Amino acid sequence: MAEDEIPEGDMPPSFAPADKTEPTRDGVSRARRSGFRSYLVEMVGVVAFALVVSVLIKTFFFQAFFIPSSSMTHTLEVGDRIIVNKLADSVDDINRGDVVVFVDPGGWLAEQDDEERSALVDGLYTIGETIGLLPRDSGQHLVKRVIGVGGDEVACCSEGGQLLVNGEPIEEPYIREGTVPSAMEFRVIVPAGHLWVMGDNRSNSEDSRAHMGAPGGGFVPIERVEGRVSVIVYPLFRFGGLGDVSSVFKDVPDP
Repeated sequence: MAEDEIPEGDMPPSFAPADKTEPTRDGVSRARRSGFRSYLVEMVGVVAFALVVSVLIKTFFFQAFFIPSSSMTHTLEVGDRIIVNKLADSVDDINRGDVVVFVDPGGWLAEQDDEERSALVDGLYTIGETIGLLPRDSGQHLVKRVIGVGGDEVACCSEGGQLLVNGEPIEEPYIREGTVPSAMEFRVIVPAGHLWVMGDNRSNSEDSRAHMGAPGGGFVPIERVEGRVSVIVYPLFRFGGLGDVSSVFKDVPDP
């Protein structure tokens, strides 16, 4: 016998021919059902994970909003979709010139009739708010530009027709062309923890000026601020940031 030759009939089990028995049809069906269930479970897991991430992002980091009015024209136009940085919602994060979204401090927006929405629609709104498709307090948000922060004196107007912040006249390049900084005279001191806000379309903006005689005096509490507008994302031809306007207030002295 040749060296290392394995005699016929003495082949080890590991070298035995594979079982060529074909799987039964029922076996194939069970395998397919098992594969489909695994795929379904995987897809449900992916969707659930995406929803959790969406809620976390919406709750703590960024939120999308829709611009419904022309009070901020031409900085923000009707129909613009914007992204708000929700991390910028404190006294230390908000500066003069920032454009912020905030929840109605009380009486700035017309009261909505809750009966106009059916239970089904109300439920859909709740789901949309939960997963981030709609902002919390949907329909109760406003967007304006910060002109004064806590301690500031804001007045209208200088001899040149400009707003005065802590006695310093400011040149505002962002207000709508053809409008004046303010058609009404006023002088206020912003309480600590509050903001004085105005729309860029000054002749068509129900802002702090319009609520001076109401509870709250037209000031927006910081805790009502959702965040600072970071970018316009739609329409695509308007995609981009709002621009740096810090130079407008660079000469304004501290209060």
